[in-house]
Amino acid sequence: MTTTLFAQQNASHWPTIALIFVIGLAGVAIIMSIFLAKYAHLWIQAKMTAANIRILELIRMTFCKVNPNIIVRSKIMAYQAGLSDKDGLTTRALEAHYLAGGNVPNVVRALIAANRADIPLSYKRAAAIDLAGRNVLEAVQTSVNPKVIPCPDPSSGRQSIDGVAKNGIQLKVKAKVTVRTNLDRLVGGATDETIIARVGEGIVNAIGSADTHEQVLEKPDTISKRVLEKGLDAGTAYEILSIDIADVDVGDNIGANLQALQAEADTRVARAKAEERRAFAVAKEQEMQAQVQENRAKVVEAEAEVPMAIADAFRKGHLGILDYYHLRNVQADTEMRNAIAGTGNARRENSPS
Repeated sequence: MTTTLFAQQNASHWPTIALIFVIGLAGVAIIMSIFLAKYAHLWIQAKMTAANIRILELIRMTFCKVNPNIIVRSKIMAYQAGLSDKDGLTTRALEAHYLAGGNVPNVVRALIAANRADIPLSYKRAAAIDLAGRNVLEAVQTSVNPKVIPCPDPSSGRQSIDGVAKNGIQLKVKAKVTVRTNLDRLVGGATDETIIARVGEGIVNAIGSADTHEQVLEKPDTISKRVLEKGLDAGTAYEILSIDIADVDVGDNIGANLQALQAEADTRVARAKAEERRAFAVAKEQEMQAQVQENRAKVVEAEAEVPMAIADAFRKGHLGILDYYHLRNVQADTEMRNAIAGTGNARRENSPS
């Protein structure tokens, strides 16, 4: 009786179990359909091009927040160009570069271009260049097709590089520097600004070493040769192939201008010194005039004491009246002679009362 009851209860649960099983299968089928709809075309593309990407790797990319379209298309592009996992282009390596913020398609295109041009470039170095912020594809293209850098840079506002020869004549030079990217020095190497600055410095130095500006005008290539001898591409991301002088113009006579300015400065200094001497002479004259006035005051003061001395001599009996008149006659005679000679005006002495 108990067995029969248990069998009846199990029979009543079978439809529910079957329904749950069917729903589970349907859910799995729906999930599989979604994944197949999302990744089937990518997997088929990878399979048909022998890119060696499995469906589970595509699903893992989604959970790792990697765009599978970029990885699949980049790997297909690499495999179609003759590259493979042996060259470092594994799926995991591309995913790691994508997660690091790199430009995966650009790196793959650079590797393809380097492979076509027979330039040695590994995936590791290409990825490092890309993560360093450099355009690795442009670097490879510049290695194949060198670029020309104008010197000076027109965007800087300068139209020419100005140098002065030993004879004082200014020369205005425009140059073009042909460079090729050195992939081994691209990471950490200086770029266009350093090349322009070094070439500009070399041109100015070469012009300054010339005895006359005619020598530079006759042989502009001497500037290029002297600049190239200095190895200006050391420590840069480029290899300088040539430096071509595009234009040389004659500027101002800087030497004459400097001499004129020096002469004007010397004139100002001489004028200042002359004015100083004149002022000193005027001050000395004023000082002497003051001293003359002081001496005259002393003379007047001394002459004022003469009548007092004469009166004192009369009181003490040291001077008689005849002596006084004789003294007055001598003074009058002296004043008359001075007046006739025109050497001075006769001075009238105050007689004692």
